[in-house]
Amino acid sequence: MTATALTSTPPRTVPVRTPLLRQPRVQRVLFPLMVAVVLIGLWEGLVVGLELPPYLIPSPTLMMKTLFADWGILMNSLFITMKITVLSFVVAVVVGVLISFLFVQSRIIETALFPYAVLLQVTPIVAIAPLIIIWVKEPTASLVVCAALVALFPIISNTTLGLRSIDPDLQSYFKMNRATRSQMLWRLRIPSALPYFFGGLRISSGLALIGAVVAEFVAGTGGTNTGLAYQILMAGYQLDIPRMFAALLLISLAGVFLFVLMAWLTKISLGSWHASEISQD
Repeated sequence: MTATALTSTPPRTVPVRTPLLRQPRVQRVLFPLMVAVVLIGLWEGLVVGLELPPYLIPSPTLMMKTLFADWGILMNSLFITMKITVLSFVVAVVVGVLISFLFVQSRIIETALFPYAVLLQVTPIVAIAPLIIIWVKEPTASLVVCAALVALFPIISNTTLGLRSIDPDLQSYFKMNRATRSQMLWRLRIPSALPYFFGGLRISSGLALIGAVVAEFVAGTGGTNTGLAYQILMAGYQLDIPRMFAALLLISLAGVFLFVLMAWLTKISLGSWHASEISQD
């Protein structure tokens, strides 16, 4: 073997760059935007072409004009609805996690109490909201309780499932090293439950918004400190359908924002170690 062969270096590999439009991250944003543009264009074209009156269905252009014309009132109502949503979501997360910790400590406790959590989930909130509003005298607190009840079950169900779904080999290893119950909880069960917990957050955040809007519908309170549900009710009574659609648009955008926020929290919490969030691009 010659000296040249011994000292030769392997050829350099040049990384292949994926075109911008073929990158999955770009596609996840671009493709939904393209569908939205097509749907909005069809909506506008049908309303204008068929000459549909605004009290039946407004065009996207008229809806956006109404949104900007009533910007101050609608944004104040959005702030009230989001305040109730955030408070109820926080209550649901805290209470749901505590109940899940209680369930995982004893199968007897879980067997005895979990059916009542299911019963609470399947009970329509519109049926019990009037009672809660009567029992809880403070209006905002009663709305928070109603919305928290709607958002509670996904936290309990997902977190309990995650705390139970641990690797049997790791559990045997912890027991072999005589780990205490608290060490098992903090070092094994909680890390294993995090993906399930964040999955529950994504569901619960949207349900908290739905619960807040439904509670506002049931309460039917008026005045200055009213949420978007009251604006929808008033717009329906006055046949101001463009304003109703503008309020519905704000509720939808708020729901999308909450879901994206929960997805972002999941990414920064699990992205560096869990297989479900590690990028495969």
